[in-house]
Amino acid sequence: MTRTVPADANGDVSASRPQHRLSLRKSLARLSVRPRSILILSVIPLVAIGFGIWGWQHEWVLGVDSAVYRAGAETLLNGDPLYDANTLPVEPWWALLPFTYPPTAALLFIPLAIVPTQVAWGLLTAVSLLALALCVRIAIGALPKPSTDGPRWWASPARSTIAFFLVFLGLEPVWRTIFLGQINIILMALVMLDILVIGARGSRWGGVLVGVAAAVKLTPIVFLGHLFITGRRMDAVRGLVTFVVMQGLMFLIIPHDAARYWTYTLPDTGRIGPVHWAGNQSLNALMNRFTELAPWASKAAMGIGALLAIPAIWLVLRFHRKGQALAAMLVTAFWILLISPISWTHHWVWVAPLVVLLVSRLPKTTPATAWKRWLGTFAVFFVFISCVLLILPNGRNVELHWQVWQNILGSAYIFMPLVLALALAGRWWYLRRKQGTGHTAVGINDEHAEVTSGG
Repeated sequence: MTRTVPADANGDVSASRPQHRLSLRKSLARLSVRPRSILILSVIPLVAIGFGIWGWQHEWVLGVDSAVYRAGAETLLNGDPLYDANTLPVEPWWALLPFTYPPTAALLFIPLAIVPTQVAWGLLTAVSLLALALCVRIAIGALPKPSTDGPRWWASPARSTIAFFLVFLGLEPVWRTIFLGQINIILMALVMLDILVIGARGSRWGGVLVGVAAAVKLTPIVFLGHLFITGRRMDAVRGLVTFVVMQGLMFLIIPHDAARYWTYTLPDTGRIGPVHWAGNQSLNALMNRFTELAPWASKAAMGIGALLAIPAIWLVLRFHRKGQALAAMLVTAFWILLISPISWTHHWVWVAPLVVLLVSRLPKTTPATAWKRWLGTFAVFFVFISCVLLILPNGRNVELHWQVWQNILGSAYIFMPLVLALALAGRWWYLRRKQGTGHTAVGINDEHAEVTSGG
């Protein structure tokens, strides 16, 4: 299903096209009259809670990471140190891992300490599943409103949310987040809700949720910079104040742990895990694997990441000026995934709103060029649903001896935003050249990669 849409001389859809304004109140009202939708969106989280209760009764091993979260909260309540040892005294035997999050995270994880470990996994999974549905709905609400003669197959928020939600359960970052009891989807929901809904309406609470997300896991702090460069400077200030106040609170409550985290634990990336492991999909991992842990590998990765910040900022500003807030936000998301020292595969849950954006743009092209968008969308989806990383040998430093083709396959997540960014740059250059030669780009609008990160 394809059609031609108006475009400017650069092949861009007009930025003046009206966009959806996501209203959670209206969405919930519409959902209340759709019993089947309520059933689908509630049954799966309830099953997760029931699974956790059953696992508790039968002593199952559920949620390694959620067990560590719960242990961190319990350790905080007991007044014991969080970072003095590589494990916590209250961790179960099957989850003996270091607590690597900021001390504010232990404070916010306290509700998990109220219930048994397996039940905590079930509750956290239920919240993550609901957060996934929320992220899909927010992404759909941020899409340009289709014209009256345009396709409606993606424009029904309730049906589209359910369809995407069910499909996204098969994405490796999503199911691994759920399996481990991770909080990546919840943090993504906080950021998306803040940037695309609350702050977009000029609320005085804009930026606060980003600050909270950054206080739990530091990487979301990059979205404060995103808010600043896109002109929402008061939101950035509020987010930064929220973050600082929460850190200051922990210095008052547990000064020893707070000081140790910022001076000793944070710089120790080895505490999180081996940077060269296949599960780490960042530039740092790529360089360390390719150079067999050369002493300069991490510095080279930081340099490459700094260079990539230039096209990333350009893309953010370009999308922002065109009114494409979702695309601009995804640029920042994938850039931080690339430059972070550790980006485990379950951190890449940002592919979910990316796929929503890619799919929404499939009809916006001509029949002659439609195959490019379909191919690109399928390729992105396939990378994250195929579990291609799992077929490669890993562990015990075997990654350091990968062949070239294994390094390429084993870094598929890393190359995805880079390839899409190159495709976008190539498309932009092509249209500019065509404009310079006197040809018109009207009706082409095949900026396939104009949906993602500048990586």
